[in-house]
Formats: sequence, structure tokens, C-alpha cells
Amino acid sequence: MLQQDYFLRIIEEFAKALSLFKQSKKDLKQKQDEILKLYDTYVGDNVFYHIASMDDIMDSFTRFPEDERLERMEMLAELYYAESDLKSGPSRDMLLENARKLFIFIDHHSRTLSLQRQQRIIQIEKEIAKTAMQS
Repeated sequence: MLQQDYFLRIIEEFAKALSLFKQSKKDLKQKQDEILKLYDTYVGDNVFYHIASMDDIMDSFTRFPEDERLERMEMLAELYYAESDLKSGPSRDMLLENARKLFIFIDHHSRTLSLQRQQRIIQIEKEIAKTAMQS
């Protein structure tokens, strides 16, 4: 019970930190530094999550207790999605695709229906299609 309460506080803290990040009026470099710190704080080494294959990323979640894994994946998906606003070209495409894959995986394995998650998947797919049409 204590572990579950602690993790719920982490989720709340993450949501607040991500919201502050999105509302921030800092310059691009500061925002990039800030999002990398969010990766390190909530899911793990930001370098790993930018260079690893999706299989390795999925395997990395085994280090978390089973009842935390989907929420940690969702944190990572939200970070990828938020960071995609700071990038362009192939970097942005990779972040969007990774976020999409994670959200789809979570949606298929979660016991909780989330309309917000489903909307996020649709939004990401629209952004990916828009980018593909411009190429």
C-alpha cells in the first residue's frame, strides 16, 4: 500500500512537471535541457531512450515493478510526444513514432479505457500523415 501511494505521488508529480514544461516560455535550448531532465527523473537515462531500439526500450521496463510498467511507459510516451514539439525532420518523426507505438501498446494492455490516450494516438497519426504528405 505504501509503495502504491508513493508511485501515485510520482505520477502526480510527473503530470505537474510535464504541464509546467508545456506552459514554459523558456527558449528552445532551455526547454530541450528541461525535457531531458524529465526523462532522467521519471523513466531513466535520456540518452538510452533516444538511441535504443523499440525492443530494447520495451525490455527496459522490466526493471520496474509490474504494476508500474504501463504507467512508466505512458510517461515515456508523453515525454516523446512533448519533445516532438521541439524537433523537426527525422528527429521529430522518430519521437512521434515511438510515442505512437507506446500509446498503442498501452492501450492494448491496459485494463483502463482512456479516451485521452485514444485521442493522443489519433493526433499523432494525423501529425505523422501530415509530415509524410509534405515529403
